[in-house]
Amino acid sequence: MIGFVVVLLLVVGLSTLLWATVGLGRLALALARRLAAPPPPRARTGRDARRPVHPHEVAVVIAAHNEALVIGRTIASAAALVPVRNLFVASDGSSDDTAALASAAGANVIEINPNRGKAGAITAAIQHFELARRFEVVLLLDADTQLSGDYLATGLPLFADPDVVAVAGRAESILAPPPPTLLGRLLVAYRERLYVIVQYLLKYGQAARAANVVSIVPGFASMYRTRVLGSIQIDAPGLTIEDFNMTFEIHAKRLGRIAFHPNRAIAYTQDPDTFRDYTKQVKRWTLGFWQTVRRHRYRTSRFWLALGLYIVELLGGSVMMLLAVPLAIGVGVAAVLDATHSDPSGVSTQVVGILPPHAIALGLIVPDAALTVFTAFVTRRPAYLLWGLAFPLIRVVDAVICLQMLARSFRSGSTGVWVSPERRPVHFAA
Repeated sequence: MIGFVVVLLLVVGLSTLLWATVGLGRLALALARRLAAPPPPRARTGRDARRPVHPHEVAVVIAAHNEALVIGRTIASAAALVPVRNLFVASDGSSDDTAALASAAGANVIEINPNRGKAGAITAAIQHFELARRFEVVLLLDADTQLSGDYLATGLPLFADPDVVAVAGRAESILAPPPPTLLGRLLVAYRERLYVIVQYLLKYGQAARAANVVSIVPGFASMYRTRVLGSIQIDAPGLTIEDFNMTFEIHAKRLGRIAFHPNRAIAYTQDPDTFRDYTKQVKRWTLGFWQTVRRHRYRTSRFWLALGLYIVELLGGSVMMLLAVPLAIGVGVAAVLDATHSDPSGVSTQVVGILPPHAIALGLIVPDAALTVFTAFVTRRPAYLLWGLAFPLIRVVDAVICLQMLARSFRSGSTGVWVSPERRPVHFAA
C-alpha cells in the first residue's frame, strides 16, 4: 500500500491533487453563489473604475518570425473581435511575406532586423506604438493562434476585479485539419491532454483569489493591464522564453492577481506534429522554465511554496518515469526470488514488501489512464482512450528533456532568437 501511494504521488503529483481539490471548492462556491441572490454592485474608484473593459480598449500584439502560412488566419480571428487598427504585428527578422501579408490585412506592422526573439519583438512593438499609453489592455497573441469568437466577451469581465492584472488564456489544440501522420496525431492528442490536466486540475485552483499562485500566464494568447507592463521586464536577458519570467515578475513585485477560468478566454494553438518539432518546443519551454527559476531564485512567499512543491514533484516524477522499466524489472526479479525462497539474505522479501509488483503497475498505469479518461470526458473525444495507451512513452521523453534542460540551465543563457516549428495550413478552429 505504501509503495502504491508513493508511485501514485510521483506520477500524478501532490500538487495536482491539492489544486484539483481547491478547484473543486472554487467550483462549488461559484455554483452556490449562482443559487443565491446576486450581491449589490460595488462602487469603484480610480483608473480601474471604468469597467467593463471594451474591445476597442484592447491592443493585440503578434510577434511573428516567418509565419506567412498562418499569419492571415490569426489576424482574421483577432480582427473579428477588435478594430483592425488595434492589431500590431512585430515581424521579427522574417525573410518571407509575413510583414507584407500582415500589412495587407490591415494590421500595423513593425519590421525588426536582426531577429531579436519573441520577447524583444513584443517589447519593440509596445514601445514603438506606445501601447501602454493608448490602451487599457494588451493581448499577446502567437502568430499560429486563433481566438475563439467569445474570447474577449468571456475574458475581459475578469478584469472587473481591480486587483486582476493579467488574464491567462485557455489553450486548446487546433485539430482541423488533423496532422497527416499517426505520430503527429498522437503528439497533438498528448499535448491536448496536457492542456486539460494543467488548466482544469492545476491552474483553476491556483487562480483562486486566496491562492494566486499561477506559475505561467502563457504567451500564446493572454492579456495584461497596460499599467503594469512598465514594471515587468519582458525582454529579460539570458532567457529562452518570456512568459514564465513575466508571470514570476507579477508575483515577485506583487503587482496584482492573475485570473484564469477554463471556460473563458479560449484560444486555439497549432501544436507540433513531428517528433523533431515536438522535442524542440518542449526543450525550449522547459529550458525557459528552469532559467526563470534560477533567475528569480527562492523567496519566502505563497507562490514559491507552491512552486517549490511542484518542482520537487516534477523532478521526482521525471526520475520515476526514467526508472519505471528498470524498477519494474527489479521488483519482478525480487518477487520471483521471494516466491521461490532463493534469496537467503531476505533483501527480496523487503523489496517486495515495500514495492509489490502490483503497486508498480497500479501506480504507473492506473493514474495515467485516469488522467486520459478525464481528458476524454472533458474534450468529448473518446479516441483519446486509445491514444492514451502510448502516452506513458511520451512522458518518458518529457522526463529526459526535463532533466537535460535543468542541467543546461546552469551552463548557458539564451539570446531568445527563435525558429518557429513547421506550420501546416489550418481552418478556423471555431
